[in-house]
Amino acid sequence: MDTLLTADVAANSPRYRRKSSTFVDAIHDMPETGELAPAQLYSTESGRLFHSGRIAIATVGLPARGKTHVSVALARYLRWLGVKTRVFHLGDYRREHVGDGKDVPDDYFFVNAAASTVLLRQKILKKCRDDIYHFLNHENGQIAIYDAVNPLAAGRRSLAREFGKHDVETLFIESACDDEKIIEENVRRVKISSPDYVGWSADDAVKHYLARMSAKIPHFETMEETDLNYIKMINAGERISVNNCSFGYLSHRIVFYLLNLHIKSRHTYFARAGTSKEEDSFKTDTSLSEEGREYAKKMGETLIHHREKERQAMVDRGGPNILLKMLTVWTSTRRRTVETSQYLYENGYRVRQRSQMSQLNPGVCEKKSERRIRLEYPEEVAKHEADPYHHRYPRAESYHDLAVRLEPIILELEREQNDLLIIAHESVLRVLYGYLMACNATDIPSLSFPRNEIIEIIPASYNNEATRITIPGIQDKLIPSSPEDIKIPVPPSGAVTPMGLDSSTPKRNTGSPLNGVATPLEPGDGQQLLIERAL
Repeated sequence: MDTLLTADVAANSPRYRRKSSTFVDAIHDMPETGELAPAQLYSTESGRLFHSGRIAIATVGLPARGKTHVSVALARYLRWLGVKTRVFHLGDYRREHVGDGKDVPDDYFFVNAAASTVLLRQKILKKCRDDIYHFLNHENGQIAIYDAVNPLAAGRRSLAREFGKHDVETLFIESACDDEKIIEENVRRVKISSPDYVGWSADDAVKHYLARMSAKIPHFETMEETDLNYIKMINAGERISVNNCSFGYLSHRIVFYLLNLHIKSRHTYFARAGTSKEEDSFKTDTSLSEEGREYAKKMGETLIHHREKERQAMVDRGGPNILLKMLTVWTSTRRRTVETSQYLYENGYRVRQRSQMSQLNPGVCEKKSERRIRLEYPEEVAKHEADPYHHRYPRAESYHDLAVRLEPIILELEREQNDLLIIAHESVLRVLYGYLMACNATDIPSLSFPRNEIIEIIPASYNNEATRITIPGIQDKLIPSSPEDIKIPVPPSGAVTPMGLDSSTPKRNTGSPLNGVATPLEPGDGQQLLIERAL
């Protein structure tokens, strides 16, 4: 029996400092060992779940249909659940061999390419598939996601037979789209975030990408092979078609996740709740203090100003002068989070309450000082310091418990198409940020969200990025971690944040907060939006 206690794995593994602890998500930053998934149900020495075999997921679809977005989002979710998953972008192998976009042979993306170009493509394809087999056969991988166009039915059948020889099940996911608006939005996002177009002008990048799309359209065959397992997503999740030949547990979980996924771009913001009148009590649901109400107003004003500033910057760069995407606000059902959203509600924003977003329960440690906790529970303190993510104090919750509780919120987060502000306790923000930025479980308890910052998660094709928006005029005493946190084992908030950059600091060219895809209603346009209570 190779089942291990998760706490033992955590206590004996090296503590990797992931890219996600700075400002770029770590979906492509898988360490060789020490990987701990935040919401996994059990651990094994092999790293594979007992009740599932090995699966190769192959994407299907023309350029700018969201294949890479689906691949990365699915890998993020599966790794969150504890399934050892890796994405293999065929485009990355091409760039490794021939460099970025301008160095690619002119006929590389054409079906009727020259013999030398065909040989080059075969060489690149072989290296990618060899790495997939190595991951599945020698690195205990369970799901390999092969991100490529895979345009022809004959080629897909051949691919399934090849994986079958290695005792690997094949599941195809086609991203189909006939909505020109969605395609145009995807082209704009790929132009900004794809490594192919670093250093290109916007006009040249769009022209080149459209030519690449045109080269494949006459030769593309949509999925209709009844002998293969496939899922077809149409128009960014508007419709889903499934052909089930031999689905197992993981295949059904993937279908369930894709039912909640869309590929439309939207930003997610994280903000702490304001301080309350009984800040040291978990059980007492008190209103905001005077300082808390002042913070809530400043936070709302800062976010409104920042979003308008982003829209104006897009216009100044030559983008369309359109309204901002509508902003939805989520809070927990705790009074302090609801009241923190009051300023935005009064300005016409839609506010929804989520009972699952209540903070981590401190159990017997509520209202106890660090000294008292150490005196009364020395053995529990030692266990917690060895594994602050999975350990729970008596009658308390662990971060792992919180991650499992938040899975419905994660799925609804994937469904949300508006920009989204989440106002919650720091423990909830840590877990949700850990999901969006693909954090290792051992890093989540140490993420810091000081109250003088709003965290902005910026989506891109290959990964998410995060930046911070400073809220001016916040008193120093309000900035650190909330007193209801378990003081001693949970690292406090301070000047260090999950992000390493200010919103004004230049970032590397893998994404942009100005995607040019705003479509929203301006807040306060006369609509009466009621607070909805989601039970």
